Amino acid sequence: MPNEGAFEAEPNVIVEDPSLVETEEEPKAEEPIRDLPSDDSSPIEAAVQDRTGTAPAETPMEPEPPEIEPPGPSQEEPVCYHEGGEQFAEDVESHMAVLPEVATTTEKVTIEHIQVDNPEDNSPEEIERLRQIIWKRCHLLMGKGNALPPAARGVVCDIDVGGATPVAQRCRRVAPQFREKLSDLIKGLLSAKMISPSTSPWASPIVIIIKKNGVDIQLCIDYRVVNGLTQLMVYPMPLINDLLEDLDKVLWYCSLDMVSGFWVVSMTERARLISAFITPFGLFEWNRMPFGLKNAPQIYQRLIDNALYGYLKISADVSNDSEPRDVFLTGEAETEQKSSVLGRRSYIDDILVTADSWDALCNKVDRLLEVCDKWNLSISVVKSFWGLRKVDYLGHQVSMDGLEAHPKDLQALADLPFPSTLRAMQSFLGSLNYYSRFIEDFAIYASVLYELRESDFHEITRKKPEESVIEKANRDDRKEAPAGEDRWTRAERAFAVLKTKIAATPVLRHFDPDRPPVVVVYASKWAVSAALMQEHHGVYWPVNFTSRTLKSNEINYGIVDKEVLALLRILEVCYTLLVTRKIKVLTRYSTLGWLMQSKGFHGRLGRWTALLSPWTLEIVKCTKGEDEILGTLAATITPRAKVDEALIDIAPQKQPRQVIAMPPPTVEPEEKLLVVSFDGSARVKRGGGAYSAIVWQLPRWKVVFAASEYMAELTVNEAEYRGMMLCLDLVAPLDRGRLIICGDSNLVIRQMRGEIECKAPGLKLLRSKAMEKLRSWPDHEFLHMKRDLNQSADKLAGAALQRGDGEVVTSEEDKLDLIALNRLDELLIPKSVDSVAHVAAVTRSTRRRRVSPEVLQEEIVQRTRSERILQAQNEERWIVDLKAYLKGEVGNLSSDEAKNCAKVADDYEVDELDLLFYCPVAAQTDEERDLVARLVVPETLQHDFLHHYHTSLEGGHRGIGRTYHRIRAHFHWRGLYRSVQRYVGECVDCETGKGRPVAQGESPGNVQATYPFQMIAMDHIPSLPKSFKGNTELLIWVDLFSGYVIAKASASRTAQTVAENYEECVFRRFGASEVIRHDREPGFMSDFFRAFNRIVGQKQRVLWRTGHKPTVLLKEWCRRSRDR
Repeated sequence: MPNEGAFEAEPNVIVEDPSLVETEEEPKAEEPIRDLPSDDSSPIEAAVQDRTGTAPAETPMEPEPPEIEPPGPSQEEPVCYHEGGEQFAEDVESHMAVLPEVATTTEKVTIEHIQVDNPEDNSPEEIERLRQIIWKRCHLLMGKGNALPPAARGVVCDIDVGGATPVAQRCRRVAPQFREKLSDLIKGLLSAKMISPSTSPWASPIVIIIKKNGVDIQLCIDYRVVNGLTQLMVYPMPLINDLLEDLDKVLWYCSLDMVSGFWVVSMTERARLISAFITPFGLFEWNRMPFGLKNAPQIYQRLIDNALYGYLKISADVSNDSEPRDVFLTGEAETEQKSSVLGRRSYIDDILVTADSWDALCNKVDRLLEVCDKWNLSISVVKSFWGLRKVDYLGHQVSMDGLEAHPKDLQALADLPFPSTLRAMQSFLGSLNYYSRFIEDFAIYASVLYELRESDFHEITRKKPEESVIEKANRDDRKEAPAGEDRWTRAERAFAVLKTKIAATPVLRHFDPDRPPVVVVYASKWAVSAALMQEHHGVYWPVNFTSRTLKSNEINYGIVDKEVLALLRILEVCYTLLVTRKIKVLTRYSTLGWLMQSKGFHGRLGRWTALLSPWTLEIVKCTKGEDEILGTLAATITPRAKVDEALIDIAPQKQPRQVIAMPPPTVEPEEKLLVVSFDGSARVKRGGGAYSAIVWQLPRWKVVFAASEYMAELTVNEAEYRGMMLCLDLVAPLDRGRLIICGDSNLVIRQMRGEIECKAPGLKLLRSKAMEKLRSWPDHEFLHMKRDLNQSADKLAGAALQRGDGEVVTSEEDKLDLIALNRLDELLIPKSVDSVAHVAAVTRSTRRRRVSPEVLQEEIVQRTRSERILQAQNEERWIVDLKAYLKGEVGNLSSDEAKNCAKVADDYEVDELDLLFYCPVAAQTDEERDLVARLVVPETLQHDFLHHYHTSLEGGHRGIGRTYHRIRAHFHWRGLYRSVQRYVGECVDCETGKGRPVAQGESPGNVQATYPFQMIAMDHIPSLPKSFKGNTELLIWVDLFSGYVIAKASASRTAQTVAENYEECVFRRFGASEVIRHDREPGFMSDFFRAFNRIVGQKQRVLWRTGHKPTVLLKEWCRRSRDR
């Protein structure tokens, strides 16, 4: 059962006070004594005084022994434990086996005890019919009392502790006034045959719990040691929300409670020995499964589930055998194919029977009693209610009208004062969290209470205000709280609001699948909330509430982003109710609808769009009329405007995450200090990583230490951290002064500064070690730099990674190489620009002289260009030889040079400025030759001409053809077209900035992938600079579901090469894709590639480049990003 009694103002306290117990005999000297660590809990006096208002009498406490680790499983002898200290009941509640006051008999059950009386809703005949069905199996009914019920069939409790050594804990002392009560309890358990004397090597101690009246006691067994050694039984326990669903068509209910719960399960011989507990009156063991054992809920839940759904049956040998046996070990399946008894699960021993008619209810009750008789499960008549319109179930009231919160002690909650300890506050919030679905904006109001810590509660004990803050909060004339208001004021206001809300929780309607769901989202500066509702008779009634506060980085989001967070929250919480349904979303802003209609988002908006894409959403902006419906007719929904006002007084101290730009450290020219630089690198596929560190001494930039190390298993970030730690190890023996730590890892530098949070467990450990080393350097600074400026450390790390081993740089030659690569001075030493202006005395004329500005003549520009081209031509050998041949100066030419010049001499001429021109022989007359004469550009100037006619503002990044014709009109060099083609193909701006294609072809549609690598897109980047392996192409595959990109360098893009690369990069790792999308490249359409697709069962689809399709844009965007 859930903890419904958490609202009690006076908790039970576990007392282990020496004044209440008496000393037992000390253990033998040869027995090893081990002490368990006691709970780190608050003192009993503080807890009792806080919750009851009275403090117990002061009693001396015995000192706790030092903590010693328990023995390992390899030891053979029993191990004795002794535990002391103070504890609270809630600390060990789940590890306690209660020793109840057991009676030998129960009250005799009559047919009148069956609680079916409901004359307002049922006729006498209907009531009598149901009673007769129940009374037909009256042997299953048990009256008032704690008598031991008969054991259930086909199930036993076993405790598996593996090979653990038996643990015998010492007996705890009992005060004289409680000994007689303890003796009576043990006698009752022995007479009821629930326990029996034991000789087990195991022993768990008993714990005395004083009841509220201060006189009576309750005994429990502390099974924490046994539960710590027990192997966990994996079995799914039901969720409360799942048990409260699917009740929209129900008219009749039965709420049943099984007798004594776990006590109906017998124990195996091994479990009896392990469950043994020690008292001052001897050692006893359980015959039935007690409360508090680790796997007890799972064992009982499995029994009830199997009885209701009929998976396994009780075989004849199990039912006739005197020794209890477990059907879950025999595994004999039920052969009869019957439907489940109730169509729903139970929560341990609480069973809810639902029906839409009285006849259906009678049939279900009959079938339920039949399976209870089969498995020998008894039902409590006192705690069971049959055939009612409204019943209590799991702390709720369930009826055809809806679901109501029904705490166990609502009056104690209303009178509960503000808790003065963190433990009491956590108990209060935990109880309210159980009913969070009923409390609108629960997380918003509780956020300020969740932020309180133990140290904060000391403030409220010192403050004794003249007037209660809660009374101030309830004034009618309350105004907005000041920005710096005390946090306790906001906490007590939120506490008062939450008590009011839990006392007046609304009735939540059952979700009706036949009605369209409506979601109302709300977002404020620091919190979001959402409500699932459905319309009933023109009014929106709530079905579920959910809310949460925003994280520090989410506070910076815009209002539309916060509304998306609220929408995602309600879709996650109510997924089983809303999946496959059309949902109407009411918002206060229309931007959410814009988000759902827009395409091409990236970042978090792109992720959210992908998460919302499977849902059918209708985004509607709330009009004034709808807001009035939400606020007045459905009174359980608070108008959003009033929520904004209420949140002003309880807003927690949440601040958005701010990144403070820290100025980079600087160094004076002659300042003496130490500078360290580090770097790290790692292999992704083959594994292994290396890191390096260099210690520089300023102002001479002398290399003091330089070293690198290699490790087999390292990530890049771990290598960077270890490089920084190596720096700190190298500077450890040096004098403590100013230290500047330089690195090119933005993650490491910012995490060390505290600008971003370190979440990875491995990096957290490395960061803590680095912070420990930095404590000895109080004057230290961090500097992040680009990788180009960290070439010295990068060289050391790269060499160590390539070599697979680290090194320590000792030779002066290697140190000089590091100094030559060092560029840290460009960042650390500021550049001083001392410009001195010389001002001369001038005499101003009384008459203004108009001087015309100098006009740069076109002839001067042409002369300057001609001189530059002439100088470049005279530096190129073949042009010099050709001009000498045309002038008749062939004396200095060899025969081969003269022959080569004679072959092309007819197409060239030299002008009066000694410039070489290209004049094709196609023009016959001299005038025509002058018109088509083109200046010959030497090789050293060709790049400048290409830049001018293509890249510059005048060039405008025209294509290959236009750029070629513009150059060809005035200039000439050998291989002009190939030069233009190569230059334009290597232009980064052209490759990454292509516009929308003008040729529109038929598109196959925007096919949507439904799982990773179902559809992939292919493209390539051609004409890249040749790598040292000879690769000039880059093949790209993009997963259209996740956007995952794979790139592979290649020497060509033939069908054979593309097929091999696809098989290596995609097919081997992710399997065959259903569809491959491409833009009809010749290599992709080859016969071999189509044959390869047929082998793996893929389809090939031709895709024209239609820029309006998101899948095409995704592929192009990935390709262009890779180009950049």
